[in-house]
Amino acid sequence: MKSTLPAILTLVLSGCAQNSAHIEKRNGYYSLHDYQATGQNERVRFLVMHYTALDDSQSLKTLTEEQVSAHYLIPSEPAWIQGKPVVLQLVDERKRAWHAGVSFWNGRSNLNDASIGIEIVNKGFTEDMHGERIWYPYQEKHISALIALAKDIIQRYQITPDNVVGHSDIAPLRKQDPGKLFPWQRLAAAGIGAWPDSLTVTRYLADRSRYAPADVSVIQALLKRYGYDQIPQNGVLDEDTQKIISAFQMHFRPEDISGRADAETEAIARALIDKYRPAAAPALGPESASVANPASRA
Repeated sequence: MKSTLPAILTLVLSGCAQNSAHIEKRNGYYSLHDYQATGQNERVRFLVMHYTALDDSQSLKTLTEEQVSAHYLIPSEPAWIQGKPVVLQLVDERKRAWHAGVSFWNGRSNLNDASIGIEIVNKGFTEDMHGERIWYPYQEKHISALIALAKDIIQRYQITPDNVVGHSDIAPLRKQDPGKLFPWQRLAAAGIGAWPDSLTVTRYLADRSRYAPADVSVIQALLKRYGYDQIPQNGVLDEDTQKIISAFQMHFRPEDISGRADAETEAIARALIDKYRPAAAPALGPESASVANPASRA
């Protein structure tokens, strides 16, 4: 490198490279682009999904005028041009949007620094007279626009399936979006995000009932290894643990998001780790060895 730098500088100073496509004139200096470092990767590593919990006008006002933002907004009624949906880009992808807040995922914190955020106009949920949540569904037009947008982002930045997450995954103690009715399984089938293999889930269930009680400490360890960094490791089904289990269930088992530590939740977590975190699979205690390997029960 020492021998080539003088030659480069001589070339630039002599004026021979000033018209080259590889040199850029900037404010007070030139930048030469003939060399690229191998030690680099994309800044964007995560794709985060949200709902706005507001209508269109309130969503746009909040995301453009207040101290919160996202890179993209999908309206409740996306326009279409020549058969393709129109989404609103509110923040340049090269810039940091303020959508994730205090957040954690798989050893990484402050995900605003390394993510793109997509907001969808959806009211989230309301509560009935008994305090039960009633979730608002996503429309087909939302899903079609989201699939087109997300696939493009994922391809350009090579975002891995396990790093396509919801706000409730990265901030499970304070957020519920994109909600129980977000179509994670359909998106995964389209190449967007993670989903467990059903046969692997069945193998890990090992003839147990879906809702049979499971060891809380095992589920805490599994969810920690998959990416839910905030989950306690105390073997107790405390409030934080229950919220984080519920967030996991909302993503991967939405028909029951009670937050209980059950056999199916454990089996889904193990299947996800097999698929996306094989090097991080937790060691099994004697009491759970037969669950991981049904053949060992013989």
